[in-house]
Amino acid sequence: MSSCSIKARIKKADKKYSIGEYYDAAEIYKQVYGRVSSKTEKELKAHVAFYQAECYRVLNNSKAVNCYQNAVRYKYQDSIVYLHFAQALMYQGKYKDAEKNYAIYLEGHPDDYVARAGQYACQHIPEWKKETSRYKISNAKEFNQKRTSNFAPAFIGQSGDALMFTSNRQEQNTGGKKKLKRPSPVTGAQSFNLYSARKDAAGKWQDIQLAEGLYGEGEESENENDSTANKTGTAEMGACCFTADGKTMYFTFSCPVNGQDLGAKIFTSSRASGEWAEPQEVKIFNDSTITIGHPSICATGDTLYFVSDAPGGFGGKDIWMAELDGSNWLNPQNLGPRINTSADEMYPCIHPDGSLYFASNGHPGYGGLDIFKAERDTLAEAVDSIPVAWLVYNMGAPFNTNGDDFGITFEGNSQNGYFSSNRGQKKGYDEIYSFLLPEMEFLIEGIVVDNNDEPIADAKLRLVGNDGTNSKMTARRDGTFKTKINKDAKYVLLASARGYLNQSATLNTYDLKDSKTYEEKFTLAPISKPVTMDNIFYEFGKWDLTPASETGLQLLVKLLNDNPNITIELSAHTDFVGDSVSNTTLSEKRAQSVVNYLIKSGIEKERLTPVGYGESKPVIADAAINKKYPFIPIGQVLDEPFILGLLPQQQEICHQINRRTEFKVLKTTYKLY
Repeated sequence: MSSCSIKARIKKADKKYSIGEYYDAAEIYKQVYGRVSSKTEKELKAHVAFYQAECYRVLNNSKAVNCYQNAVRYKYQDSIVYLHFAQALMYQGKYKDAEKNYAIYLEGHPDDYVARAGQYACQHIPEWKKETSRYKISNAKEFNQKRTSNFAPAFIGQSGDALMFTSNRQEQNTGGKKKLKRPSPVTGAQSFNLYSARKDAAGKWQDIQLAEGLYGEGEESENENDSTANKTGTAEMGACCFTADGKTMYFTFSCPVNGQDLGAKIFTSSRASGEWAEPQEVKIFNDSTITIGHPSICATGDTLYFVSDAPGGFGGKDIWMAELDGSNWLNPQNLGPRINTSADEMYPCIHPDGSLYFASNGHPGYGGLDIFKAERDTLAEAVDSIPVAWLVYNMGAPFNTNGDDFGITFEGNSQNGYFSSNRGQKKGYDEIYSFLLPEMEFLIEGIVVDNNDEPIADAKLRLVGNDGTNSKMTARRDGTFKTKINKDAKYVLLASARGYLNQSATLNTYDLKDSKTYEEKFTLAPISKPVTMDNIFYEFGKWDLTPASETGLQLLVKLLNDNPNITIELSAHTDFVGDSVSNTTLSEKRAQSVVNYLIKSGIEKERLTPVGYGESKPVIADAAINKKYPFIPIGQVLDEPFILGLLPQQQEICHQINRRTEFKVLKTTYKLY
């Protein structure tokens, strides 16, 4: 008798599962699982474990993983257990374990798209997580309430100042007593209704209000122990959408009759004088038993996107579309295999620019439902049964996580809005998040200084770009400057100041995916005195340039190109160590080596005069040298008597300063006349 009772309860649970009452079914499976013998009734125990896991998976309950493990342990016969086990593991972020179970399932189903997509995702998620988009996301706390689910936000029209969303928060009667409703046999939670909010003059969302005048109030009781509350069904409202003017809404509605769930339907209501009129059912299919929901209307109001399990789909829940003809919605069409998979595609949202956003757990993703973007593929040919070809992209992080991410809405034509997610929620509660796509900004900022690193006040800068930019600006007193530039352009920025040579920089903003600030430091060389080039190096005791000199030499080439009307004296200097004649000869050859490099780099020979001074022109210390080496006074000549009076280490520093390559401007009118 006990065995018969257990099997009867399992049969009852199976029936509840078949009609979608997952919460009630899971409770029965949980109660009977321990009473099924693991020795004599392994097949039945595996059955209970699997369907308990299926209920938990649909309900986003983490217990699904343990139940699938039990189903595998007792050798559940259908290999689908490995596919769903893998999906449950992904939902918990256990990607390596999920990949193993996808591999087992694919051994018997090598062409299954959902399994291949899941396996592919598990292999690539580590690199996906490194590539976040520019979107900024934050929890929209003004819409969320503890221990309740709040999801599927939708702007009421394109103004962006009113919004409606779905929530199962409890309402209160007069006096503050909460209204009690029958928990849903599907979710075990309170029934869902639509709530609205509006922005005040300061742009803040005002108090959340129950959408009045619509279906969804259901049967209720003020008595928590009222037995009738468990005998009748409760109406529920789901995802909604609005026409561009905000005057007509479409919403998902489910109202059990005599406790029997007849599936969801789409209803519509129009608003006049602030009140919503009595809703009317939107009839799309002739078969009234077909479930439809999650409506999204296009900007022109003549195409409705929705979710259905209608025949002719690809399995699970698919996204469809229908066209408005007068007052009737006709020609329902499945959006095809690029959008729909054998898993679930839900919560469509058609953006005014024609892009379709939706949630899916069938395409490669991070786990659970991910948000995807689909753009029309203009190069593909549509077929009769599939009117539009699409290119589908995962929205990536930070939109998508291993949890459920879904129900997106946009504020008018912008890329800002709200979406739903249960990320980080141990009990699976959904919350609403805001997202913002900051405008990309490109800047050039920097400073203009002299060769002693002192700011040059009132330096002039000129910006020329292939986008037509030709602007001038003046550096601030501290030598700094800052200006905006455009995306996908190439620029030349030229810095100049009276008494100094020009210097330029080039940059481009092509192929940038985020804002960027370019930093430029212009060090202008004076015209009136020699300039030491600190990064020109020679082989020891020789005149051969070392590879380390390449950077400094190229800077000199650039300076001469930036100032095409100057001629320079290129001089080399040595310390006083050794024979003075030999030092002079060495310095002459070193100066000539630099000149030869410049000529080879395209600088005209007539602009260059090489001179070797040997040890005859020791450095006269300036403020920059004194700042770096305090033992050298400003104005001190680094000659032999001074150096020999120093400590050995200080002497070597002075020798290094004297061993230098310099240039000075001879003329500024080369080829001007």
